[in-house]
Amino acid sequence: MRTQKMWSLVIRIKKNDTVQGKRVHILILDILKKGAILGATVWAGVGGYGRRGESTIHVEGISVNMPLVIEVIADLEKIEKVLPDIKKLVDDNGLITLHEVGVV
Repeated sequence: MRTQKMWSLVIRIKKNDTVQGKRVHILILDILKKGAILGATVWAGVGGYGRRGESTIHVEGISVNMPLVIEVIADLEKIEKVLPDIKKLVDDNGLITLHEVGVV
């Protein structure tokens, strides 16, 4: 079976993170779409902690500041074009990782 070499961009932030009153995860998705990235998935975590402390979750349908992970699989060239803008948004309030992956 052959695999195609691609790259996985993983961005870890919190749901309530904002820049100029807009949610960071929405702004990141907009950057990815404008950068011709074909797809992205936003995963909501049930808990976690980081440098800024624990994520707070309420069970009764209201979630406050839960962890989010945005995952993208794309060619390195496309990711490199959008990465500077994403880094500006995330800054020190999250974590961005880039991994080489084999796509089946």
